[in-house]
Amino acid sequence: MSGASPSLEVLLPVHNEAESIEGTIREIYEALSPRVAPRFIICEDGSVDDTKKVLINLSQSFPMQLVMSEERKGYSRAVIDGMKSLEAEYLLCLDSDGQCDPKDFGKFWDARDHQDVAIGWRVKRADSLLRRVLSRAFYLVYQLFYRVPVHDPSCPFVLAHRRVIESVVSELGEMNQGFWWEFTARVHRRGFSLREIPANHRGRSAGRTQVYRLNRLPVIGYQHFVALFKIWLQTRRRP
Repeated sequence: MSGASPSLEVLLPVHNEAESIEGTIREIYEALSPRVAPRFIICEDGSVDDTKKVLINLSQSFPMQLVMSEERKGYSRAVIDGMKSLEAEYLLCLDSDGQCDPKDFGKFWDARDHQDVAIGWRVKRADSLLRRVLSRAFYLVYQLFYRVPVHDPSCPFVLAHRRVIESVVSELGEMNQGFWWEFTARVHRRGFSLREIPANHRGRSAGRTQVYRLNRLPVIGYQHFVALFKIWLQTRRRP
């Protein structure tokens, strides 16, 4: 990439989003560009539809770094690889399924100097009842380990300073499907300040979740609990 580093980069992990990714990127850019000149870090994760082709075309119209993969890495690895590409002072992370409303960005940007990490709080989640119940149950166990002062530590609407990302990125990856649970725990254990900001949560713009399907939930739950304990062991000696 050429030119000066932007003040904000927007990280989007993308997998099989050919139907909706153009609309998602355009909506984000239109919401953010009146406040700041953003650059995208698009972490394409082994899509098997036309996502790669769509992204290459979009890169001609929007400031964008494409991190492509021929094989599926998984959500966490895709986000970590994007974080390692960060050049801007601030990183905004969003999911690419359209559930995060970029119109909330102004509240995060205005608060950027008052904490190290601003994280969204989905006060009214658009997820299924089952997913909300399971998330709440896991949250109660999670707080026994970490006592993080937020209501929604898995929200994928996150604005963080580069020093935070650089501090924790090499440690991330224990939770393959619960990346933001881990990120929030590690940030809190390192002593960085967190602030919750209410954020609108919407239904998916297209398709359905590829991860949290009913038949996979027992395995994912087991992996989450094992990872919780590992992260606690890795961070317990830090002040």
